[in-house]
Amino acid sequence: MMIGIPRERTTGENRVAIIPSGVTELLEAGYEVVVESGAGLAAHFSDDEYRHCGAIIADDAEALYRQARVILKVRAPDADEARLIQPESSLICILDPWFNKPLMEQLAGQSVDVYALDLVPRTTRAQSMDVLSAMGGISGYRAVLAGAMALPRYFPMLMTAAGTIHPARVLVIGAGVAGLMAIATARRLGAVVEAYDLRPEVEEQVKSLGADFIKIEVPEGDTSNDGGYAKAQSEEFYKAQRQQLSDCVARADLVITTAAIPGKPSPRLIDKDMLHRMKSGSVVVDLAAERGGNVEGTVLNKKVDVDGVTLVGHVNHPARVPVHASQLLSRNITGFLFNMSKDGALVPDLEDDIVAATLVVREGKVLHGQEPKAKPAPEKAQSQKEDA
Repeated sequence: MMIGIPRERTTGENRVAIIPSGVTELLEAGYEVVVESGAGLAAHFSDDEYRHCGAIIADDAEALYRQARVILKVRAPDADEARLIQPESSLICILDPWFNKPLMEQLAGQSVDVYALDLVPRTTRAQSMDVLSAMGGISGYRAVLAGAMALPRYFPMLMTAAGTIHPARVLVIGAGVAGLMAIATARRLGAVVEAYDLRPEVEEQVKSLGADFIKIEVPEGDTSNDGGYAKAQSEEFYKAQRQQLSDCVARADLVITTAAIPGKPSPRLIDKDMLHRMKSGSVVVDLAAERGGNVEGTVLNKKVDVDGVTLVGHVNHPARVPVHASQLLSRNITGFLFNMSKDGALVPDLEDDIVAATLVVREGKVLHGQEPKAKPAPEKAQSQKEDA
């Protein structure tokens, strides 16, 4: 069975689904691999490196899609690219299925089976395939760097002959994978860090990284769903949350927000009244900007000023670190593929919880695109859950 690795066409996407060393693993598993010319260049992997590892190099996308029956991508194709996928093929990528229903219907009409990597369940067995956690860690790291570059202050405490510089105060809202990495990175840079999460069980993880955990009183409710993802709350809940977080936001020099709900717009955590209370020169990095943002006034992929506060709404931070992001993705994707491979062929077990959660289009039908439905077994539940 021929696996195809096309060049990513999404603007600003520098990652590649499989790096050259991943090609070697696929060949050893019995697959053949064709790579579109230039697919790895933005991630600093040349055609010659792929060729040296045994891949066939296709001149263009049309040539690749004519040969490949399993397509491994980072981001979902657009409608024009999707038309190139042959019937009875399989597509594996980060699909964002809740907001890509027309594409799913198009692929169903073409008899393409589709697996959404962003629906991999949060279980111990699936950890090596969890692309959201892998990319979330990079986003948390990059968010702190972006905030530090925009902040007109030092992060660490410095004692000099010219006087003492007090450390920056950083507030991280959301202590999932992205939030925990943001906490660790800000601490390494010397900041004083506070963190808030609506799930009380993450307090220990926050404190283990040297940050203070903020506790606030909000209406009771379930804070995460069966798949380990953060769960949407009522407007009453978010209103109470904003009121009590207001003082924490006001004293911070940098705020990083990471709250995202699968299949829904990002919850509004910071409004303009809260921004107005922040010091001039403060910075907010909104990692949830792609779905409307956690912060009122965030502009997608822009850096804007609101009442003297800089709002950073850049998304796809992993694409700004394409070498290591592609390395992690390659491991995630090959692990996912090998979970349903036998003798160089795709043989998905529909009873497998990972397959059942991610298979969104099969045999001409859209199966699902809602919040992940596969429940992790209690003894295998992962203690660290991501909300971004």
